Amino acid sequence: MNAPFEKAVALLQKLIAQPSFSREENSTADILSEFFLSQKLSPERIGNNILVQHHSTMEDRPCILLCSHHDTVKPNAGYSRDPFSPDIEKGKLYGLGSNDAGASLVSMIMAFLHLIRKHPTMNIILAAVAEEEISGPGGVSAVLSSLPAIDLAIVGEPTEMRMAVAEKGLVVIDGIVNGVPGHAAHENTKNPIYLACRDIQRIEKFKFDRESKFLGKTKASVTVINAGQAHNQVPAKCQFVVDVRVNEAYTLEEIVELLQAEVESKLTARSLRLRSSGLDSDHRMWEVARSLQLDTFGSATLSDQALMPFPSIKIGPGDTLRSHAADEFVYLSEIEDGIEKYIELVEAYINAL
Repeated sequence: MNAPFEKAVALLQKLIAQPSFSREENSTADILSEFFLSQKLSPERIGNNILVQHHSTMEDRPCILLCSHHDTVKPNAGYSRDPFSPDIEKGKLYGLGSNDAGASLVSMIMAFLHLIRKHPTMNIILAAVAEEEISGPGGVSAVLSSLPAIDLAIVGEPTEMRMAVAEKGLVVIDGIVNGVPGHAAHENTKNPIYLACRDIQRIEKFKFDRESKFLGKTKASVTVINAGQAHNQVPAKCQFVVDVRVNEAYTLEEIVELLQAEVESKLTARSLRLRSSGLDSDHRMWEVARSLQLDTFGSATLSDQALMPFPSIKIGPGDTLRSHAADEFVYLSEIEDGIEKYIELVEAYINAL
C-alpha cells in the first residue's frame, strides 16, 4: 500500500470511531484540525467546519475548492454491527459515514496534500464541512464569506467517480386544510381529512411539463400526513408535507405557485434555499470531462452544491445506494482510486486553464 492511501484509511477509521451527527461534529472537527497541524498546515476552524487554504503568489490564477463533509445521519435500526467500529474485512471498511462521505473526504485530503506540494503555484482550498446532511446554516453556508472567488468547486459525495454536472433542488412544502370539527356520528361536509386526501390526489396527478436533459422531470411526493386524535371526533384540520425534487427548468417559487393553484389547502414552503444547480454549457470542466472520458450525469440527491453560488460538480468514491443504509461500508480500492482520480481531475483542470 502507498503512504497516502494508508494515511487516508487511518484517518477515516479515526473519523468513523467518533460519532459526528449533524450539529454534533465537534470531535471529528478536532481530529481533522489535529491531522492538518501534523502536516504542518494551518487549518482555520469556523464552528465545526475546517478550512485549509493554499494561495500562491500568482493571485490572478483561478481558485479551486475541494469540499466534502464529516457529519453523518444517525444509524438506522437495521445495523447488525457497531456503526462506530471501523472494521476492515475482505477489502471493505465498515462504519457509519464510511461511504457518505468519509471516503470522499479523506481521498480529497490526500489529493490536496499531493497537489499543494507538487504545484506550489496552484490556488486551492480544502473544506471539510459540517451539517451537510441537514443543509444547516452551520455548514458550508458558514464558510462562504471566508472564501475568495471560486472558479470551480469539486464536491465530494459517493458517485462511483462519475461526474454529476447537475443536481436537483429541493423544496419542502407544508400543507394545511381547515375543516369543521364535530362528532363523527353527525353529518359533516367539511372533514379536513377528506379534503386533504383530494388535494393529495391532485398533487399526485399533477404533471410538471418542463424536462431537463440531465435532471429529468420535477417530482413531487407527499411524505407525511397528520390529523385527528379520537375515533369519534372529526378534527379541525389536517396537515401534510410535500417533498419536491426540482430540475433547473423551474424556480422553487414557481413550484409552490403551481401546486397552490391546484389545491384548496394552504401551502407554505419551509425554505427556498436549496436550488437546483448545473454546470454552464461553456464551462471548461466539460472539456476536462471529455478528455478524461468521465461519465457525466444529473443527480437526484441533494448536496452542498445547492448552497454554493459558484460553478460546481459532484464526484467521489463509493456508491450512493450505500448511503444511510445499514452496515454502511466502502471498498478500500475505492479510496485508493478516489485519491488518484481527484489528483488527475484537478491537474487536468489546471492544464485546461
